[in-house]
Amino acid sequence: MKIAVVGATGLVGTKMMQVLEERNFPVTEFIPVASEKSAGREIIFKGKPYKVVDAATAISMKPQIALFSAGGSTSLEWAPKFAAAGITVIDNSSAWRMDPSKKLVVPEINADALTKDDKIIANPNCSTIQMVVVLNPLHKKYKVRRIVVSTYQSVTGTGKKAVDQLMNERNGVSGEMAYAYRIDMNAIPHIDVFLENGYTKEEMKMVNETKKIMRDDSIRVTATTVRIPVMGGHSEAVNVEFEQEFDLAELRSLLETAPGVTVIDDVKNLQYPMPLLHAHDKDDVFVGRLRRDETQPKTLNMWVVSDNLRKGAATNAIQIAEYLVEKKLV
Repeated sequence: MKIAVVGATGLVGTKMMQVLEERNFPVTEFIPVASEKSAGREIIFKGKPYKVVDAATAISMKPQIALFSAGGSTSLEWAPKFAAAGITVIDNSSAWRMDPSKKLVVPEINADALTKDDKIIANPNCSTIQMVVVLNPLHKKYKVRRIVVSTYQSVTGTGKKAVDQLMNERNGVSGEMAYAYRIDMNAIPHIDVFLENGYTKEEMKMVNETKKIMRDDSIRVTATTVRIPVMGGHSEAVNVEFEQEFDLAELRSLLETAPGVTVIDDVKNLQYPMPLLHAHDKDDVFVGRLRRDETQPKTLNMWVVSDNLRKGAATNAIQIAEYLVEKKLV
């Protein structure tokens, strides 16, 4: 199995290599891909050095799967060229997510939709992935009507420049700014660009992607996304209204047996999910603070935390690749 990682020098690309190694993905030949200026640079994978190549060279090497994490413009330009060469692309950018001809996949929910003909597969937004992994088993049982979500997102979601900005500010060093404002000791209610409706693109991603992944356009979603000075993962306060009444003990049991979900919910002993202490470098989505909304019936409040570089990006993409291999779709 020849595997290419496009954007191998970035934060998510590096994490993809780590996850491929940890999960023992059957890589027989590894092809790190980056921009022409990075070509020739050496990258270590499974203890062996590999030379970074450009995208055109990677296509000529004919990998079966290409994991893309190099931004939307790169994906729009190169994913169709890889696909035309018979290579299956799993793309981590927003470029293809809402294209009606492309599948948007979280393996625990809708991998069954994939076929051999799917040559460009979209990996959802990190904040959407962790929310739907928790919501899916509850939707099957009680049917989700409406979601109100507020996110508390790690600087790692922006990339290395943002991590550097945070650490520079913490250390009193001036440097390049990833954000319009200081991030240390601050909260910025602005992720991605603002749209005409007053929401950000990140907020509308959560609205639209949730419906597509869960295959239900009737679900109403409203979101506020906030960048905070943390690392280790994204956190979300999720208020969800169901069509059916629920029993809290039964609901907790559903989450405890759901694939990819870990429940940490013991407030008497101050146990609840946190990005640094629980999610960092883990593949599961963590959920806690499970409680009824006392202002209206059939409504739940919960706190959802996940490592945005792993399940929110790299791990989800590699789980898609694992499914393709298992089902002989590549």
